[in-house]
Amino acid sequence: MDAAAAAHGKGRILVVDDDRLVLATVSHGLAQAGYEVIDADNGDDAILLAREHRPALALLDIRMEGKSGFDVAQTLRDAYRIPFVFLSAFADEATMAEVQRLGALAYLVKPLDVGQIVPTVAGALARIAAERPSPAGETVADDPTADPVPLAIGVLMHRHALARAAALQRLERMAVEQGIGLAAQAERLLAAVEELARSAP
Repeated sequence: MDAAAAAHGKGRILVVDDDRLVLATVSHGLAQAGYEVIDADNGDDAILLAREHRPALALLDIRMEGKSGFDVAQTLRDAYRIPFVFLSAFADEATMAEVQRLGALAYLVKPLDVGQIVPTVAGALARIAAERPSPAGETVADDPTADPVPLAIGVLMHRHALARAAALQRLERMAVEQGIGLAAQAERLLAAVEELARSAP
């Protein structure tokens, strides 16, 4: 299999950031990891590229000139059903609330490195694949226990008396520290909780 075929096999990723250095770094890292990458440095171009190329996933900077990452995300979600991950240097409560409202698969806090991004992208694509219709015509997502992230957030909220946004931030930090995607970290947390439950008298 040649490099182009391998890239198509792993998935097409749209990267959007108005910082050209960040854009180049993230795009290069994903390309090196075997993904097909298309990029844009503004929201308008991002939407045009999404409409033309229909990427499997978009990585969106939040604060950009013109259309914000939130604006782009809403269009990708409502018009093209393209899932997305946010990239930002900001993790305040209002930002996190909007991230959740829009339904991002993950949230990465800048500064970023490829070792952080690639596992998150892989985890997001795995989650997308798991939610596709099954041969029986049902989706895994129809099972309310199928998505581990909201369940893990609930565990953290209860265990540490956190608000939902703060619990999501803690889960994101745990994923970054372990070098894995958000969903994978959520699965780890839930597995540990289940193991404790099984071992309880």
